[in-house]
Amino acid sequence: MPVDWRDTLRLGADLALLGILVTLASLPLLTAGAALSVGSLAIHRLLTAGRWPTAAECWTAFRARLVPGLAAGPLCVGAGWLILIDVAALRRGAVPGGPAMIVAVLLAAALGAGFAALVAGLAGTAETHAVCRARSLVAARPGVLFAATGVVVIAGVLAVVVHPVLVPVLAGFVLFAVHAVLVRVERRLPGDGGGASPGRLAQPAPLGPAQLLHPAQLEPAQLEPAPLRPAQLLQPAQPTHPGAATLPEIARTTR
Repeated sequence: MPVDWRDTLRLGADLALLGILVTLASLPLLTAGAALSVGSLAIHRLLTAGRWPTAAECWTAFRARLVPGLAAGPLCVGAGWLILIDVAALRRGAVPGGPAMIVAVLLAAALGAGFAALVAGLAGTAETHAVCRARSLVAARPGVLFAATGVVVIAGVLAVVVHPVLVPVLAGFVLFAVHAVLVRVERRLPGDGGGASPGRLAQPAPLGPAQLLHPAQLEPAQLEPAPLRPAQLLQPAQPTHPGAATLPEIARTTR
């Protein structure tokens, strides 16, 4: 089905406005975690329900995420400041290592920024445990971290190239790109495939990345025991080992 260019233009304008709103809400620094989480929630609602959340829904989600995300902004700013100090010291020669150590520091910083982007993306699907779910997802699918890191690196290059006034616009597009990565991972989960070996049948299946992305969407059959059939309700339990007598046999021997 062909995509109308007007829909693409409308989506781009919406993402630009979202990036500006997220940037403005993040200026107090202590509200940065809640602002990014609500922006991620808005994109998740667009991708799953086909609509943007209302202002009342965003305000409710912002208040619910404000206290858990208080430390996110100061931690990111502190980490970025330490990285700048390290790079500056390495360039001056005050710290041994030279260009190789600068590359290593920048690579570690890029991976850390990619992990933070994954946390922001997963924060839109649930209010809590975004860091733990991101860590489990990276352990199960390491390629997700490299994809998110690529998104952050491209955004960083664009932030240097474009006019400074347009930098806040990039926040909405980065969140959308991270959600696109998560959606792609979720769609590829059913193809993990392969036959069921006896060892896999004997052990319960672990939580997959799809349940890490949506922890609340568990099947009812996974939460409740299987109901008994009418025949099992009417018949007595069978002996568990050879030689044990059933209740009807005991009744016949006592008559």
